[in-house]
Amino acid sequence: MATCSNCSSDCSSDNDTLQDSVALFQFIVYIPVLSLGVPLNTIAFWVFCCKIKRWTETRVYMINLMVADSFLLFALPFMIYFTKYDHPIGNLCLTIQSIYFTNMPMSILIITLIAIDRYIAIKFPLKARILRSPLKSASVCGFLWTTLIIYSCWQSRIHAKTEGFCLRRQSTEPSYSSLFSIIFGYFMPLGIVIFCSVQVIRCLKKKMATSPHETKLTQKAIHIVSVNLCVFAVCFSPFYVARLLRFAVDVAKACSLLSEVRASIQISACLANSNCCLDAFCYYFAAKEFPEFPSLLPTCILMRFKMNQSQESQPPTDQVMT
Repeated sequence: MATCSNCSSDCSSDNDTLQDSVALFQFIVYIPVLSLGVPLNTIAFWVFCCKIKRWTETRVYMINLMVADSFLLFALPFMIYFTKYDHPIGNLCLTIQSIYFTNMPMSILIITLIAIDRYIAIKFPLKARILRSPLKSASVCGFLWTTLIIYSCWQSRIHAKTEGFCLRRQSTEPSYSSLFSIIFGYFMPLGIVIFCSVQVIRCLKKKMATSPHETKLTQKAIHIVSVNLCVFAVCFSPFYVARLLRFAVDVAKACSLLSEVRASIQISACLANSNCCLDAFCYYFAAKEFPEFPSLLPTCILMRFKMNQSQESQPPTDQVMT
């Protein structure tokens, strides 16, 4: 990897042609994301807030995810402008940065919570009655919102002190706080989502269907979990891998690679931000395919669990304890 002795000057220079190309690419991607994301999230809000009567853990998480996606959609036009033009850091910039630094991590963490909630409900149906409740889900989401808002405001203030333009990181000093957010804000949640999703899929495949209707529900549930996992990994992984590359470039002072790495972060951010539009399709499938399944599956597993317990404790007289 190439290094240089006077990186401060070389690394501060941008490739204007490359930056213009990135700005054009962002514009092309974000226009359809905004055009689809705004109406789809509006419809999703109406469905989950008005059409669904019963409060469940999934409903709480989905509404919080919609709030995070909606704020991210609000920030996208400003991000297009800030990428194209050198906008000085001010109140508007700090506000948009705080919104952006809050809502993408919040989306990731809520998707992680949904995966954990599914895992607990299906793998441990008895304990789920104690561990899960809409109030507990709302409390966890409230804690995450508070923590991330404080952290994002702190990050924005640091950025304002060290950088000259909005959403432009010119400093080549390694940011260990950024490394912390990459590991604990994405790669750890990614591992949790993969583990929970794989365990849920394995549990569903082992489930003995008692009717064609139940088999169909199980297959749909496996499909939904698989698609959600793929969307999560495909959307966010390139962005956080690119951020890891930026940290490595800063540590190695590899100035010749800096412009390309910056461009890769901005391009992969388009894919990550498009998740706020793709989530709306997940809302649709969740609302369409899951109405019967969440209540059906834990009950079936619970019945099997009780039956196994009864068989294990069955006395020699073949009397079944209930």
